[in-house]
Parts: sequence; C-alpha cells; structure tokens
Amino acid sequence: MIAMVAVTLAVGLMAGVLSGLFGIGGGVVLVPALVLVLGIPQHAAQGISMVVIIPTALTAIWQFHKDKLVDYRMAAYLGAGAVLGALVSANFVQNIPAAELKRLFGGFVILIGLRMIYVRTKR
Repeated sequence: MIAMVAVTLAVGLMAGVLSGLFGIGGGVVLVPALVLVLGIPQHAAQGISMVVIIPTALTAIWQFHKDKLVDYRMAAYLGAGAVLGALVSANFVQNIPAAELKRLFGGFVILIGLRMIYVRTKR
C-alpha cells in the first residue's frame, strides 16, 4: 500500500514537473504512466488525467500570469472550443475498446512528437 502511494506520488510529481517545463503532463505523461506503471485501465486513466489537469493548470496559470505570459483572449477562444470538443469526445470515447484506444493514443503522441522534432515554426 505504501509503495503504491509512493509510486503514485512519483508519477504525479513527474507529470507536474513536465507540465511546468513543457506545458504537458496530463495526456502525454500521466495517461501512459497510469496505464503502464500503475495498471489503471485506459478509459479511467484518461478520466483521472482530466481531473489532475485542474490543480496543475491553476498552479501554472498563477506563475505564468505573474510573468505576464498569458493571453487571456486567446485562452478564452481555445477554451470555448476545447469545452465543446471535450463534451463530444468524452461521450464518444466510451464506445472505443480499450486496446484500440491505447493504439490511437500512442499513434497520436508519436505523430505529434515527430512533428515537434521535424517541423520548423515561424517564430
């Protein structure tokens, strides 16, 4: 029991550190860690990740706001679209078998990673 709590705290710490450093954590780090390290089913891992995003994001927002690095107008537009997308996809994802969802998730992470490595940005 104590070992499981320690591992869970370590996974959370890793997700928080990577979230603060790179703006990632929930989907890219936490979901795979929950599934692969803690043995949580894929659907539940995605749900847990959504809950963990709240305190993680609030903490990071506070720091980024202090450093004047938040464009609240853009965030509002992105948030509106994200809320609509989450409403649709959270219901839809329940119809995807866990094994297929893992493959889709892994493929998405790989494609995004490759794009980040190989595509130059304009900035």
